[in-house]
Amino acid sequence: MHLHSPEGGFATRADHAHCAAAIRDGSRSFHMASLVLPAHVRRPAYGLYAFCRLSDDAIDRDGGSLDAVARLRTRLARACDGAPHDAPADRAMADIMREYAIPRAAPEALLEGLAWDAEGRRYHTLEDLHAYAVRVAGAVGVTMTLMMGVRDAATLARACDLGVAMQLTNIARDVGEDARAGRVYLPLSWMREAGVDPEAFLAAPVASPAVKDIIARLLCEADALYARARDGVAHLPASCRPAILAAALIYADIGRALARGHAHDSISHRARVGGPRKLALLGKAIASAPFLTRGAPAPALAAAAGLIDAVAREPAIEITGRQPRMAAQFLQVLDMFERLERAERFGE
Repeated sequence: MHLHSPEGGFATRADHAHCAAAIRDGSRSFHMASLVLPAHVRRPAYGLYAFCRLSDDAIDRDGGSLDAVARLRTRLARACDGAPHDAPADRAMADIMREYAIPRAAPEALLEGLAWDAEGRRYHTLEDLHAYAVRVAGAVGVTMTLMMGVRDAATLARACDLGVAMQLTNIARDVGEDARAGRVYLPLSWMREAGVDPEAFLAAPVASPAVKDIIARLLCEADALYARARDGVAHLPASCRPAILAAALIYADIGRALARGHAHDSISHRARVGGPRKLALLGKAIASAPFLTRGAPAPALAAAAGLIDAVAREPAIEITGRQPRMAAQFLQVLDMFERLERAERFGE
């Protein structure tokens, strides 16, 4: 089956604009990285982000209700069946599922992770935490990789590594915010080994030396996965590598900001990466992406095996899309830097 332009799909131009606004307003880091994606990948990436954002918002509005998850599952089933709910993100998701042969297991994994959040599930070991992170972030990495036309198991394993690394960074950054909301994502076995009682910590979150050591340990695990994921970026189409590498560099730098600026205290502070630093990392990604080398194969995380197997069972389709010429990409990057610099200076 040959795949052509998604113009004949469910989503309209207005829907695509809505999805683009969702990522622009919701995540400056991902939006900045996405600007160097080729257009034929950028648009479905915005649709995927919009559906993920819609799902998060739906859970938040209902206070973490499992009923909200059930409604999202119904909407996802409709999108998968080609009868999307009347909303921009749903129509975009229906196009994505059809055009890129996304196995249902990928978005279903995301919703399962949200259900675990609604249940207030906690994670006893790092492997348990991996299982959660694969669902809420690794599944997104797999879907993005499929939208780039790459389906081999080794590259999908590295995409899961990157998603999990980003989620571990999120968890490390948000320990205090989560605790004040009554949630703990740090591995409970690590907390007990360090002499930190989870219930006492939730009752009075304090950045004790033991808690900061746990956060540092979690960031070390994330850094190891970022290193493995970097090998996978070299297997992506050349036009997609700068954006994915930029996202990895920017997110990894959140952990470094937490270590450098706040001594691993994410109870009293929330680590951020400023605009100028993001621009520098984006420039580094653009400059170094052409020279990435393919590393030695590494096994997938155990928690990711089922998701990768689901891709292998889904019939592949041919994705056609123009690869931008280098001159056009160079001009696009120059224009992007000009716009980002103006935004940083004048708040545009």
